[in-house]
Amino acid sequence: MGYNFYAFMDRMKYIKRWQLMRSVREENIMEHSQQVAMFAHALAVINNKVYGGNADAAKAVLYAVYHECSEVMTGDLPTPIKYFNNSIHGAYKQLEDRACDKLLNTLPEALREDFAIAVKPDGDSLEYKIMKAADRLAAYVKCLEELKCGNTEFVKAKKSIEDDLHSRNMPEVEYFFENFINGFALTLDELEEI
Repeated sequence: MGYNFYAFMDRMKYIKRWQLMRSVREENIMEHSQQVAMFAHALAVINNKVYGGNADAAKAVLYAVYHECSEVMTGDLPTPIKYFNNSIHGAYKQLEDRACDKLLNTLPEALREDFAIAVKPDGDSLEYKIMKAADRLAAYVKCLEELKCGNTEFVKAKKSIEDDLHSRNMPEVEYFFENFINGFALTLDELEEI
């Protein structure tokens, strides 16, 4: 008997993000998750080294790697639909939870408990909050990339995501903005000049 967990995870590369928006470059949830993992690591390290926090960077990265995994079964529901009202959001959350349970059941029983920590993380933990901020940062960077290519489809999304990020009152997010965001507006030649 075989187990299909990793075959499901491999299908992340087929799930497109930003489905309702015209994009210059398509993005899938596999590449998105890798970017979120890098940003989560950065935010956790900033939390610890700059602000004297105690974030578990490895746990934040682990949460990021698996944060979209339910979408291999549900697809990526666009944000305006997902958050249209509390009823829809609650129903979609239940659907995501069921998909996560189904995914965990595609693992050998001896592994499920360890994977459940990543697939169904503690939503009240600092590491989860860091991962969610990293997820929004990745969306913000996508907006910057699209705008840099002249795609004004992302103007409103950029503003909304930026406002959301600043409203989180997370100093590590502000530090990331102050020190790293401007680089995403540069060309390769400009990056190399620095």
